[in-house]
Amino acid sequence: MNINEYGFVRVAAASPKLKVADCDYNVSQIKNIIKDAVKQNVQFLCFPELAITAYSCGDLFFQSALQLKAMESLKELIVFMNDKPSIITIVGVPLVHNNRLYNVAAAISSKGLLGFAPKQEIPNYNEFYEKRWFESGKNLFDELVITPFGDYPISSSMIFETEYAKFGIEVCEDLWIASPPSSTLSGLGADIIFNLSASNEIVGKNNYRKSLILNQSGRCNSGYVYASAGVGESSTDLVFSGACFIAENGTLLAESTRFSLENELITTDIDVLALRNERIKKSNSISRSEKDSVHVFCDLQSPSSFSKMFRHFNPHPFVPDAEDAFEDIFNIQCYGLAKRLQHIGSDVITLGVSGGLDSTLALLVAIKTFDLLNIPRSNIHAITMPGFGTTDRTYQNALLLMEASGVTTKEISIVESVTQHLKDIDHDISKHDITFENSQARERTQILMDYGNKIGGMVLGTGNLSELALGWATYNGDHMSMYAVNAGVPKTLVSSLVRWIANKEADEATKEVLLDILDTPFSPELLPADGEGKIAQKTEHVVGPYELHDFFIYRMLRYGDAPSRIFFIAKQCFEKDYSSEEILKWLKVFYQRFFSQQFKRSCMPDSPKVGSINLSPRGDWRMPSDVLASVWLRDLEEIS
Repeated sequence: MNINEYGFVRVAAASPKLKVADCDYNVSQIKNIIKDAVKQNVQFLCFPELAITAYSCGDLFFQSALQLKAMESLKELIVFMNDKPSIITIVGVPLVHNNRLYNVAAAISSKGLLGFAPKQEIPNYNEFYEKRWFESGKNLFDELVITPFGDYPISSSMIFETEYAKFGIEVCEDLWIASPPSSTLSGLGADIIFNLSASNEIVGKNNYRKSLILNQSGRCNSGYVYASAGVGESSTDLVFSGACFIAENGTLLAESTRFSLENELITTDIDVLALRNERIKKSNSISRSEKDSVHVFCDLQSPSSFSKMFRHFNPHPFVPDAEDAFEDIFNIQCYGLAKRLQHIGSDVITLGVSGGLDSTLALLVAIKTFDLLNIPRSNIHAITMPGFGTTDRTYQNALLLMEASGVTTKEISIVESVTQHLKDIDHDISKHDITFENSQARERTQILMDYGNKIGGMVLGTGNLSELALGWATYNGDHMSMYAVNAGVPKTLVSSLVRWIANKEADEATKEVLLDILDTPFSPELLPADGEGKIAQKTEHVVGPYELHDFFIYRMLRYGDAPSRIFFIAKQCFEKDYSSEEILKWLKVFYQRFFSQQFKRSCMPDSPKVGSINLSPRGDWRMPSDVLASVWLRDLEEIS
């Protein structure tokens, strides 16, 4: 497995054991961590601010003995890195340049020292007195530093470029200002920002520090690797904890144990391709610098193989972790419907209720909306329309749900009308083909539309986002309505949302019915039941598991992932549940159906967007109906 081939790079943040002004000891611990990082196939490793000397040396920074020893120790690290072609190390050190002392980060590869990134914001408030020792590097745009072992670039806007990722560096206080240098560096192309820090601990500071890191990684659409000084620093009035964090686009991927007496190393994999895709979409919002920048090209070999990935992928990306997110989703649906009803001046709706999950959620949305608007629930006309494949379980659940909800209930069988229709078009009723199935879906839609005309109310749609992506809907049948409250909700989220409503908002009678509906297999029930009267037509047997398809939808539309990359990530998520062959099979089905069914999405009714993915042709997704899937399927054929 080579994660670089799929757009990932491995990064780490470290907080080594230190002794103040003991460069030999400090370098020995830095070397130990580098060795451990190499074993983990880390490609970019970040140490704290001034890690070679320690941060809390005070006026000792003015001593030439310490300055020279720091340079000797840096040279020692450069030599140590000579036989490590697959890792770049970033370490903090004091540097004398043009008779000024700078607090810098030194980037080192197997080819030697790559360059210096100076600290730009020098704090001089409360417990910080850095202006006593260090100059700001703001005005160092493109200069050479003369050292005993060579001349190297130093710049406040330096971009380090490797084959797999570009990165920039800022130092501690740089992050805490209104406009951090990382904003500029990201605008110049840095995928990842490394921050070498020495941030002491006071009550409440860690949460604020973490929020800064998360927010800045989100604003920059970048990875953010933060390494801070540990308890080995001087405790004269201050205590440091070794707080290390790694974030990606607003999400925390890894966090260290604070106040550790041992070396700390946290490792994870940054998704560079996902970050770049995000920037392509938001290119106008990324700030770009007009001043000169320095680009340093770095050799970095990919490890021969990565034994495992150092990150977790959510197999159900549409399902939120936070409870309040479900309330937000439900409110978006309900208030969207409320606005539509108020706009058209109607207080009546009709919808079909089958005893399945989608129509259940639509009914629950309608009920809450009518309660919010103080409209009697009896103005909701819920119609169940049993057909050839309706089972007793779904039929009874539909009746029980409508009865418990206090809506106006009506039952209209479609058996006779569809039988007559098939006779009219000379179709053998024993031939259970697509005509047999779609005629039922269209008959139900005709009933709802005409009944809506009769009562002066609009028809509420029930289909979900996953069905729209797969085209698992009958054109001008269940595909059509006057407002589709579920069209922005994927199937995995429909299930989770109904469960949340059952547990949080439903009375006991309704909850019991909802839990049984949740336990019912997904089916349009357009084919006759089996010999035991149970559902014979199970959707997931035909189109594949919805949890896989929702994962495919998310990766393709949210990140623009290629099929081979989706396959690679899906294997990490579902290796315990599906074989590689099964994942590949259903991924092919997904692309075939997604591309061939765009014509249904091109004329879908209005619907509220609830998450980051939506297929409305008026909103998130614009695609020709006659585009070919050959490029995507060819990518999968190469896997096969």
